[in-house]
Amino acid sequence: MEKEIDFLAVGDITIDAFIKLKESAEAKCDIDEKNCKLCLPLGDKVPFEEADVVNAVGNSPNASVSAARLGLSSYLLANVGNDENGKSCIKALEENNVHAEYVGVQEGLPTNYHYVLWLPPERTILVKQVPFTYHIPKDMPVPKWMYLSSMGQSSEAFHAEIADYLKTHPEIKLAFQPGTFQMKMGIEKLKEIYTHTTLFFVNVEEAQRILSTTERDIKKLCDMIHALGPKYVVITDGPAGAYGSDGTHTYFMPIYPDPKPPYERTGAGDAFASTFTSAMVLGKSFEEAFTWAPINSMSVVQYVGAQKGLLSKEQLETYLQNAPEDYKLKEI
Repeated sequence: MEKEIDFLAVGDITIDAFIKLKESAEAKCDIDEKNCKLCLPLGDKVPFEEADVVNAVGNSPNASVSAARLGLSSYLLANVGNDENGKSCIKALEENNVHAEYVGVQEGLPTNYHYVLWLPPERTILVKQVPFTYHIPKDMPVPKWMYLSSMGQSSEAFHAEIADYLKTHPEIKLAFQPGTFQMKMGIEKLKEIYTHTTLFFVNVEEAQRILSTTERDIKKLCDMIHALGPKYVVITDGPAGAYGSDGTHTYFMPIYPDPKPPYERTGAGDAFASTFTSAMVLGKSFEEAFTWAPINSMSVVQYVGAQKGLLSKEQLETYLQNAPEDYKLKEI
């Protein structure tokens, strides 16, 4: 029997080395607690509290693990180097029930390795993208859903290949959570991908950056993104909650209350977007998916790294059953 791919995540994979900083580091912010900068003494030895290495992370790998935990047949299309770090990433994916046969191993290149400077609960990530070559495997079954997220600069031509693949297979539903380089590519180069997008995820600031606007009215931002092609638009606003539009109705969903203050925020956005997508893959409506997504975000920020706190379907449904009275989707 031919394998089925419920959820194909596409994007870069990395190892994150978390370095928990001590009191010698501080955050300096504007008076409104915005535009914060991480400050360290220059030319000094800076003590740190602990280090924690987390394998097989990144927007799309995080999403693939999230989908697998929720019971989907989840695959990752990515690249690693032919090194021990690459082997560790593939092993970590398989341990999380993610199918890794489409994770390419490329000779002569190292696996992505990032450093996370963590001053709880926030973090600054030092990144360097390895210039991998990307292709869609010719023998790969057509996935039901594709989840496209962050990739490096060497992936520009690959986005055109993805666009052609989506044209050839219009039955594929696409969830698009653009990363930094995809935002820099601009709307025109990704026009076909936007056109094919079923579910689109950004935060408020990212929406403004993509649209080159200072507009903050959520309904207007949603309308502007719909005009690019996406059928459903979801715009998150951190602790303030999330908004979404199906093109006719606009909604607001509050966060799920934290059981205790967030410990480390890496992966909260990935958890939200991937859980939302997974809910729709499982047959939930756009409105129902809105009630699933914040629960996994709440859970993830209670742990170090983007994957440890990801919930099973049963765990998530228990949280949903025990949700407070005001945890409801509201039309705005």
